[in-house]
Amino acid sequence: MRVSFVGGGTMGEAIVSALLNKRVCLREDIRVSDAVETRRQHFQQMHGVFATAVNVEAVQGADVIVLAVKPQNVPEVMADLAGHVRRGQLVLSIMAGVKISALREGLKHDSIVRCMPNTPAQIGEGMTVWTATPEVTEPQKHSTRSILGVLGKEVYVDDEKMIDIATAVSGSGPAYFFLFLEALADAAVSIGMPRDMGKQLALQTMLGAGHLVDKSGREPADLRRMVTSKGGTTAEALQVFEEGGFNKLVERAVAAAYRRARILGGDQV
Repeated sequence: MRVSFVGGGTMGEAIVSALLNKRVCLREDIRVSDAVETRRQHFQQMHGVFATAVNVEAVQGADVIVLAVKPQNVPEVMADLAGHVRRGQLVLSIMAGVKISALREGLKHDSIVRCMPNTPAQIGEGMTVWTATPEVTEPQKHSTRSILGVLGKEVYVDDEKMIDIATAVSGSGPAYFFLFLEALADAAVSIGMPRDMGKQLALQTMLGAGHLVDKSGREPADLRRMVTSKGGTTAEALQVFEEGGFNKLVERAVAAAYRRARILGGDQV
């Protein structure tokens, strides 16, 4: 499978690295275009793949074209590529907020996958939600799963609206957990624990709790009740969270991220 990347940023490089490490692609099957010379040199030296400053040169002969530029660079890239994406090529966009309708119009092309990965994809632990236009063939969907699968878990949805919702949940979600991890470690320090130890305890607790939910198959609410004894320390802490409106605060935060995702996509909200 020949895969070209338009944009050589962090997420684009994560996909390149994973495709090579898991032998989904050979080095000679990958091309990257990027406007920054140091990034092109990096891809050539670190990954041994072809890199160019010319977008059209990068996409020639590709089976899959991954659009991995920042949203503000989208108009320029689409102007470059319009009319140069051939029938039979699949366009896979990982650009936040850029709707399929905009990609169709800008590229003059119909076989499009839009997806939303997240940053743990850099270590193969990502969560990617994706959708496809009706013109995308079953073999192209298989190629999409092969690419996204190297990043972690992937979920297909029929409704593009789910991509914006996923942006607010799993796309932005790692930052929510990072924030809670910071807060928990800081709280440990505030009551007398050394910072390194506080961070270690908070991190392993977060990892262990996540794995327990995943491997036990039980609902988070059930596990929470199992660890909460009446009159115990956990109950005391959870009562403070409840009094502070923790659940509603999370709901408001996710709703705010969702609104922003829609605005970036051109919706009036």
